[in-house]
Parts: sequence; structure tokens; C-alpha cells
Amino acid sequence: MTAFFALATSLLWGLADFGGGLLTRRTPALTVVVVSQAIATVVLGVIVVATGGWSEAGPRLWFAVAAGLVGPVALICFYKALALGPMGVVSPLGTLGVAVPVGVGLFLGERPGLVQFAGIGVAVLGVVLAGGPQLRGAPVQRQTILLTLVAAFGFGTVFALIAEASTTVTGLFLALFVQRVVNVAVGGGALYVSVRKGVPALPAGGFPWASLPALAFVGLADVAANGTYAIAARLGPVTVAAVLASLYPVVTALAARGFLSERLRTVQAAGAGLALVGTLLLATG
Repeated sequence: MTAFFALATSLLWGLADFGGGLLTRRTPALTVVVVSQAIATVVLGVIVVATGGWSEAGPRLWFAVAAGLVGPVALICFYKALALGPMGVVSPLGTLGVAVPVGVGLFLGERPGLVQFAGIGVAVLGVVLAGGPQLRGAPVQRQTILLTLVAAFGFGTVFALIAEASTTVTGLFLALFVQRVVNVAVGGGALYVSVRKGVPALPAGGFPWASLPALAFVGLADVAANGTYAIAARLGPVTVAAVLASLYPVVTALAARGFLSERLRTVQAAGAGLALVGTLLLATG
């Protein structure tokens, strides 16, 4: 079940990233983040009220607050890195965040078997290659590398924090709601500062109402991915759950191939294959 929920996480995050990437071609990235997360916050708020989730409030919610603070910062750094440097460098480096939850799991005493250790190595290598690493070309700005590493560490930290934010399903809804409220507050603040600096928050034609269903999908898929990851981490080893959940770049690349007819580079196809092999080793080890 750990493998099932972790793979569901990678599927949901991969599709959310694909949808978010398409939306940011027409709408500023910060606006996409804030609006999609706001929609998810409203839906989660309704679920929390309907399930009586407020009764689960407790000290663990501070993990959700921390995840809500870290997440938008990581996203902003990631988008900034993508704007400054080539995706062939930024995308593979961004996956290194998996080291955070894996390290936490090992620190807490988890000891995967030999086959699972091999699966972790193969899967991580596959994810990095699936991002299409740039192996030649002009030197990359040091700022781009730094922003990408900050983003990767942030994503990995969110993985670790959200896994600790609740112990029950009802509590998980509340934790995700709190995380989203903080996400919207931080992202909204960043958007306000950006607008004050003269950066437009909307495209020339105004708010893209036709994109509202896609914005809702991105926000809700992201929330669902956080939820399935929390369940996966609770059901089994965090070291396994984190690596399997980190396969989302493979999903994004395959979605681009399927929906946009983008051709996978040889290194990306090889990475996808290695990621699949690593997944099988982790699931059966």
C-alpha cells in the first residue's frame, strides 16, 4: 500500500506540474500558484467543516504551518531558477530534494533492505535523467544553481513536514487546510510585493476565466498528492515513500509527450526506464 499511495502521489504531482507549466505560459506563475491554492483552500475548508476536522486540532498542526511557509518559498525559488537558467539543469537538480525525507527516515532508524537500497539509487538516477540534464553548453549562473538547491531542499522539507502533520485521515484534511491557508497568505504577500514593483499580476486580456477549471485541477491535484504522500509515509518506510513519490518529473515528461507531442530526448527515455526499474525494486524489495 505504501508503493500504491506513493506512486499515486507522483502521478498527481506530475500532472499538477504539467498543468501548472501550461498555465504559466499565459498567466504569471505567482498568480497561478495563488489562485490554484486558493481554490484548493476553499474545497478543503468545506471538507474540514463537513467532517468535523477542527476536533483534530493539536500541536501537530505546527508541522502543517511550517510546510505552508516553506512550500511557496521553494516554488518561487524554483520558478526564478527556471527563468534564469536552462531547464536541463534546473529540473534534474530540483529532484535532489528527495534526500531530505530519505535522510529523515534513515535518522529515525529506517533500514531498507539491500534490494530497496538498490531501488532507491536506480530510481533517483532515473528521475534525474528523466529531467533531461544539460551535459554541455554555456556555464550556468551560480545564482541559478543556488536557487535550485534552495527549492529542492524546500520541496524535500515539505515532504518531511507533511508526513508528520497528522495521524488520522480527518486530521490530515485539517492539516492540509492549514497548510493551504498559509500557502495562500505567503504567496499572496509575494504577489502583492511583485505588483508593487510593477510586475503585472494578470495577462493583457484580464483574468483568464476560461482557465479556471485548469487552475482548480492544479490546486486540487497538488492537495491530493500531499494527502496520498502523508498516507504512504504513515503506512510504510519514509525512505521508500519519498523516492517513489519523487517520480513525478517522469509523469510530467510523459504527459508532455502524450498531450503536446514533445519528443523525449534519449537521456529522458533512459531515465524513465531506470525510474520504472527502481520502482519495481522498491515495491518488491
